Amino acid sequence: MIQRSGLLSRLDSPRVLGYLLITPAAIILLGLLAYPLLLGVWLSLTSATLGKTGEFVGLQNYATILADPIFRGAAGFSVMYTVCAEIGKLVLGLALALLLNQRFRGYRASRALMLLPWVAPTVLSALAWLWLLDPQFSALSWLLIRLHLIHSNIDFLGHPWSARFSLIVVNIWRGLPYFAIGYLAGLQSISKDLYEAAAIDGAGGWQAFRRITWPLLLPITTILVAFSAIFTLTDFQLIQTITHGGPTDATQVFTTLAYQRAITGGQLGEGAAIAISPIVFMVVLAVIVVRSVRDR
Repeated sequence: MIQRSGLLSRLDSPRVLGYLLITPAAIILLGLLAYPLLLGVWLSLTSATLGKTGEFVGLQNYATILADPIFRGAAGFSVMYTVCAEIGKLVLGLALALLLNQRFRGYRASRALMLLPWVAPTVLSALAWLWLLDPQFSALSWLLIRLHLIHSNIDFLGHPWSARFSLIVVNIWRGLPYFAIGYLAGLQSISKDLYEAAAIDGAGGWQAFRRITWPLLLPITTILVAFSAIFTLTDFQLIQTITHGGPTDATQVFTTLAYQRAITGGQLGEGAAIAISPIVFMVVLAVIVVRSVRDR
């Protein structure tokens, strides 16, 4: 009985109990995340191909992809894709949150409808946009022609820069609810007394936003941008479904190029090296998230 009571007292310790509670989650994370990551790092250091384990080659795969203009183009577009999409989602998401924070007829339904792009399956959304951007049957081109803004259909995905900006627009559309709902939660946590005091002091709408709203939203902004940037930098389904990295590799990103080299091309080592390349960016973003949550 004494031994049993001693064991129970140990289990009641917050430190021991905490480790016991996180053990199942840690095992799952190690199996689903740590093992594939370590395997990818190992493959990137070998000459592995489909059906062959290959030999250890060190950093040769990294030297090969760095000398590859297609990889450099994919890295450049990945950064551009992420930066432009995050700026668009931040600005439009904040504007939408400010609008939906007001009380008007149907505001609850509007908040629910706002989530549709976020909850819809990615591939299904991409297929819908693929139809909207079709060079022959594009609904967007049809609308612009009816508004007498253009005279013929636009080949949105047939030219490098138009395809790039089209993908950025689609990503902004899909990620907009994530920012809007986050900002909406932040806005509702701000005390109205602050705005009443500012109004008494003669502050206008813009001054109240600049002095009260935006400073109080900065912590959640950091978290939203960092998390969303990780998702955007590793985006695969949207780009693979709409452009497959084309035209002429103009919309290749880390994930699509890694897929084509490793799965389609069979060069597992080179594909793994491409997939591991954005890890540095994601680690930096993860550190930002952790620090922001801790400070918050």
